[in-house]
Amino acid sequence: MTIYLAAVNLLTFYLFWSDKQRAKKEKWRIPERTLLGLSLLGGSAGAWFGMKLFHHKTKHKKFYLGIPAILVVQAVILMYVYF
Repeated sequence: MTIYLAAVNLLTFYLFWSDKQRAKKEKWRIPERTLLGLSLLGGSAGAWFGMKLFHHKTKHKKFYLGIPAILVVQAVILMYVYF
């Protein structure tokens, strides 16, 4: 479980960075459903850090409200499972 969460968070973080770079260069973008989907699959911490560090998707309501909400729910689930 730890390796999975580390991998999905690193991937999500990388995709937020990559999408930001693509946005700057006006290239093909990573679909929002991919970014949100990976967040739902356990990558919410990587998404949150990516949003903050790269200032990416911070004006989109489904991201600035959704990602922290997903992160809180996932943290509660993890605490319930492990404690």
